[in-house]
Amino acid sequence: MTTKIVIIDDHQLFREGVKRILEFEKSFSVVAEGDDGSDVIGLVEEHHPDVVLLDINMKDTNGIEATRQLIESYPDTKAMILSIHDDEAYVTHALKTGASGYMLKEMDSDELIEAVKVVADGGSYIHPKITHKLVNEYRRLANQQNDGHGYQQPEVQIPLHLLTSRECEVLQLLADGKSNRAIGETLYISEKTVKNHVSNILQKMNVNDRTQAVVTAIKNGWVEVR
Repeated sequence: MTTKIVIIDDHQLFREGVKRILEFEKSFSVVAEGDDGSDVIGLVEEHHPDVVLLDINMKDTNGIEATRQLIESYPDTKAMILSIHDDEAYVTHALKTGASGYMLKEMDSDELIEAVKVVADGGSYIHPKITHKLVNEYRRLANQQNDGHGYQQPEVQIPLHLLTSRECEVLQLLADGKSNRAIGETLYISEKTVKNHVSNILQKMNVNDRTQAVVTAIKNGWVEVR
């Protein structure tokens, strides 16, 4: 099946670059482009895309507001934010509004393609760099809940009852905020092999995406928070 995509970004050169990257993937089709969030409803009505990529900063209607409008009118269409901001407040706001993905504009082409595939399949995808920031935010909140006594990292119990030893290594590196490419370089395995490990981890842990896997692992004491 072809995944139909709309790109909305007010920088034409960036938009054209994203389009070129996506069209390398045979299952993707960029059906329309826009330069402001106010374009989103009209473009979705006309082209019925599966995924809409939205810049977070645009002149009239920003990506967050456009996502809200999109989800209200077309809840089955997936929204993915493209941003230069890696602050967890931006990410949290986007996800609460209904975005299924949040990618930094420093992403590489493979990450972009992988993210769109995950979002189109009904999952969520957050840039690996932000995952680590969300882990730190989790620790901060845990600190508050412990009435100032400090976050106590539970003793790490590597989940060999659930995952293989290699999958446990990959899970730890996901918690460290590593991208698939960085994990492959660390473990001296191919990026394709990393993707297979990540898919197996998600299936075995019964979660939809990398971030859920990391949060679940932290709560269960399966990874070291460092």
